[in-house]
Amino acid sequence: MYRLLIADDEMIERAVLYKTLKSRFGENCEIYQAENGREAVRIHEEHQIQIAILDIEMPGINGIRAAEKIRETDRDCCIVFLTAFDEFSYAKKAITVRALDYLLKPYEESELLLVVEEAMRIVCEREAAAESKTAVQNGEGELLENLEEGIGESEYEKISETAGGQDNEAEGVRLSAVMDMITDYIQAHYMEDLSMQELARQMNYSEAYFCKLFKQCFGQNFTSYLTEYRVETAKKMLGQPTVNVKEIGKAVGYCDANYFAKVFKRITGQSPTDYRTELLLKKTGP
Repeated sequence: MYRLLIADDEMIERAVLYKTLKSRFGENCEIYQAENGREAVRIHEEHQIQIAILDIEMPGINGIRAAEKIRETDRDCCIVFLTAFDEFSYAKKAITVRALDYLLKPYEESELLLVVEEAMRIVCEREAAAESKTAVQNGEGELLENLEEGIGESEYEKISETAGGQDNEAEGVRLSAVMDMITDYIQAHYMEDLSMQELARQMNYSEAYFCKLFKQCFGQNFTSYLTEYRVETAKKMLGQPTVNVKEIGKAVGYCDANYFAKVFKRITGQSPTDYRTELLLKKTGP
């Protein structure tokens, strides 16, 4: 059971978000609510929240400050920011507290659900890693080298403070060229454990600036874009009846077959197997 927190001072916004998440994750997720940052920090401490969705503009302690307080005692909580203000300073702050993502209101429901699913995957992998470590320390299992590679602190490194001045650089960036570079890199590495942080480093941008730039280029966040790209690639591979569905999931970046099926159904409305069956029926005809 995942422990998730929603913090938003707008009662209607909070109610809509609660209903959306409850209808999708209700059976697997215990959802708490807070109407301000101070209450969010308290609930996090009392219930050991694993995923926190924080509105930035809240009275008293805002979402950024609440996230900073959460980070003082918990480096692993997956934090997602919501805001109606597209400000570079907010994006930069989101990175300094190692937020998983930063969504602009109004956001697409599918975009939010994909981010929450990604947060759940990270929580699950961290718990599995912790359990395996405990087993090793107690002599109950073999040593699993590099178990946490790609899911630990490296996924959420703090950005360098040299990001100042890159906001002005945006004026000279040709978005079409940047889009081509990003697309080429994703096409070459989508099957790997690819993160926004890694891609930002490869392109020599600060993570905060890259987050803003990516949304300018593609109109959505990195997680949603990568997920949709992987699913579209999987669709093409499902047209090959001799390739195992589990192997297709691995080929597009999902080692967990169940998680792959879940993500695929979220995007297409069908399981990979059902999609393949329908696709092959269309090819063979009546």
